[in-house]
Amino acid sequence: MTQLQAINIAKVTTAVALLIPALVLGLDDQRVVIYLSLHVSYCVWWLLEQALFPWRSRQLFTELVQPLQVIAIVLYVGVFYALPGWLAMANPAPLAPLTTALGLILYVFGSLLNTAADVQKGTAKELGATLVADGAWRRIRHVNYLGDLLRYSSFAVIAGSAWAWLLPASVLALYLPRMIRKEAAMADRYPGFAAYRQSSWWLLPGLV
Repeated sequence: MTQLQAINIAKVTTAVALLIPALVLGLDDQRVVIYLSLHVSYCVWWLLEQALFPWRSRQLFTELVQPLQVIAIVLYVGVFYALPGWLAMANPAPLAPLTTALGLILYVFGSLLNTAADVQKGTAKELGATLVADGAWRRIRHVNYLGDLLRYSSFAVIAGSAWAWLLPASVLALYLPRMIRKEAAMADRYPGFAAYRQSSWWLLPGLV
């Protein structure tokens, strides 16, 4: 089994882990309904992307994993990722309009950035491109990760709990060493990477 297949199982696990308690508790809370709309739709989109863009299975998370690794992926990506949703269900406070707006903005822009960046790079690689440094990648070298972090931050905002920020914080901790390794690999592989690095930011425009 590849990492991607294990993550697919985890995404289904997240959706189930969110929907079952929500249906048991009832869907009469606006916070819960909005949260489910965002997070479950993301899980469905993750699975649909592989049907829409078959190259994903050839390019992303292709490493083979052992049974214990599969369990770890399902527990982290499948179960832990549902934490903000459970916190949203436990939050009795009404969802403020500005909080709703902020959560939706983060989700929409995060999803657009992540999907646009992945589709551009994946398509470019299928066509034989090497270093992708234009379009969505022109100013931010890890724009797909930025989009992911914005999306996971939207879940924490809608959940309305400080504990929900453990999810985007853990994702950032997971991404940081991956970004460092990727930068080192690209510096060795692509002669034009040094110039690209000088004209772009690592993750946040104007800051990092």
